[in-house]
Amino acid sequence: MSVTELSGASTPEPSTTADAPPQPARRTSAFGALLLRLHFYAGVLVAPFLVTAALTGLSFTITPQLDTLLYGKKLTVAQVGERPLPLAEQIGAARNAHPDGSIATVRPGDGDQSTRVSFALPELGEKQHTVYVDPYTGEVNGQLTTWFGSTPATTWLDDLHRHLHLGAVGEHYSELAASWLWVLALGGVVLWWRRRGATRGTARHLLVPDLSAGKGVRRTRGWHATTGIWLTVGLLFLSATGLTWSRYAGANFSAGLDALNARTPVISTSLDGAPPAAGGGHHGSSGADGMVESAAFDRVSTAARAAGLSGPVEIAPATEPGSAWTVTQVDNTWPVAKDRVAVDPTGGQVTARSDFADWPVLAKLSGLGIQAHMGILFGPVNQILLAALALGLLCVIVWGYRMWWQRRPARADRRALAGTPPARGASAGYRAGPC
Repeated sequence: MSVTELSGASTPEPSTTADAPPQPARRTSAFGALLLRLHFYAGVLVAPFLVTAALTGLSFTITPQLDTLLYGKKLTVAQVGERPLPLAEQIGAARNAHPDGSIATVRPGDGDQSTRVSFALPELGEKQHTVYVDPYTGEVNGQLTTWFGSTPATTWLDDLHRHLHLGAVGEHYSELAASWLWVLALGGVVLWWRRRGATRGTARHLLVPDLSAGKGVRRTRGWHATTGIWLTVGLLFLSATGLTWSRYAGANFSAGLDALNARTPVISTSLDGAPPAAGGGHHGSSGADGMVESAAFDRVSTAARAAGLSGPVEIAPATEPGSAWTVTQVDNTWPVAKDRVAVDPTGGQVTARSDFADWPVLAKLSGLGIQAHMGILFGPVNQILLAALALGLLCVIVWGYRMWWQRRPARADRRALAGTPPARGASAGYRAGPC
C-alpha cells in the first residue's frame, strides 16, 4: 500500500448531526502519530517508484502471449508429427544454420514445441543464439538471441522491470520500491485498523468502504484503505520475492541461504576417472567429432527418460572433458518438475541425481516464489492475479495522492498546491481521532 491516511486524521471530520455538540477529539498516541507521518512521507516519496514497478510488472505479465504473437512460428511447429527425428539430426540441422559457437543447451521439442538448440559465443556474454528446429521434419524455423531461454521481447521487458535498462544504477529503483512496499502495506493496515476496526469491531468496516460518505477525503480514504487491505497479502508476497534477487537485500538473502545450507543442491558431474566425453569439451566441433557429439545427445536423453525425467527437459553438455552431462526438467508450472540427473555421455549411465522433493525447504520456497512473481507458476491464473495486483496498487496510489490534493487549503487567503502533511506527534499538540 502506498500513500495513506495523508493527514486524514489531522483534522477532525465534522459531525454528521447538525444539532449534536462537537465531541472533543482524542489525542492520538505517539506511536500512531509517528506511524501516520512515516506512512505519509514514505508514500509520497516512494509512490513514483511503485508506479514504475507496477506498470513495468503489468507489461511483463503478458509476455507468454506476446511471445506467441511475435515468435509463434519459431517457437511452435505447424503440424505435430507421429514421432520426432533423432536429436543428432535436429542438432545437425541447427549447426548447418548456425556454424559458429559451441552448443550450450538443447531443449528437445515436446508436442507442438520446437527443439531449441542454443549456441554460446564469447561476444554474447550471458546471452545465446537459439536455433529453433521442427523436431518432426528437421526444418529450421528461425533463430533468436535469447537470455537463459527467454525471447528478446521477454528479456527486454524483464530488464525494464528490474532496472529500467540502466544496469546496476537502475537496480536501485526496484530495490527501493520492494524494500518500502511491505512497510507501507503493513503500516496502512495498522492505521486503518486503528481508525475503523478498533472502534467498530467488525471485519466489514475494514474490508468495505463507507459508501454513505459524501464526496471528499473521507470517501477517497475509504476506497484507498479498503482496497489496500484486500491487496496486502499479494503486495507482501511481491515485496518479499522481489527482494530475493535485488542487489543488496538479495545478496544478504543469498548469504542467509549459505549460512543455513539451504541453497539449491549442486549435482555432481564427476565421472571418477572415466574417459573424456566424445568430442571433448568443444561442443561446436565439426566433421566426425561433431557427429559423435550429436549422437551423444540421443544417448543422454534416452538415459534421462529411462531414469524417470518426463515432460520438457534441457540437456547441457559438460563444459570440461571427462565430466558428465546434465539433464534438467524445466516445467515451471504447478506442479513443477525440476528433477535433474547427470549422465555419462559415452556409456549413457546415470551417475548422479537431484530431485526437487529433496531440496531444502527454503530453496523450494524461493524457487516457487520467483516463478509465481514472474507469472509462470499457475499459468494464466497467475498472470491475472499479478495484473490485478498491479492495477490495484496503481489505484491505491492514485487515491493516496488524491487525498493529499483534497487536503489542500482552499480558502482564498490560504491556497496551496497540495495538502499539508500530518502534524507532529502527540507531544506537539497533535489532536485527532484514532489513527
